[in-house]
Amino acid sequence: MSYAEKTTVSVEKSRAEIERMLTKYGASRFVYAWDHEAATIGFELGNRAIRFRLRLPTKGEAAFTRSPGRRQSRTPAQAEAAWDQECRRRWRALALVIKAKFEAVIAGVTTIENEFLAATVLPDGRTMGEWAEPQLDAAHAAGGMPQLLLPPGGSA
Repeated sequence: MSYAEKTTVSVEKSRAEIERMLTKYGASRFVYAWDHEAATIGFELGNRAIRFRLRLPTKGEAAFTRSPGRRQSRTPAQAEAAWDQECRRRWRALALVIKAKFEAVIAGVTTIENEFLAATVLPDGRTMGEWAEPQLDAAHAAGGMPQLLLPPGGSA
């Protein structure tokens, strides 16, 4: 069973809970946006911009249009309800992740920088995670770390 699989908490309530939580833990400049692919939560922690992008399910996915374990199609109303349930579940998971990060910091288990590193926005607009993922893939494929770039003249 997936986390929050049967939640009745609306997307709007989860988003509002995240916003209240961020305020409680000292974040500023909260922003929320969405498009057909994802919802985005952005905020500032100290002098760092943080962004979480929550991929949204597509309404036409077979998971919503077909009954589980059966070949028959769901009615449009059933498909909409299944899609809405999955949206609610994902928002609950995002709220849990953000809360867990803050609670781990407060408990002294980790630091703000470590917990939010992947979601930290870089000067070019990508998150650290978006930038680092292909770097990690390349390092593992090559079997080692990338070479350091030396400044002109060849010495450090």
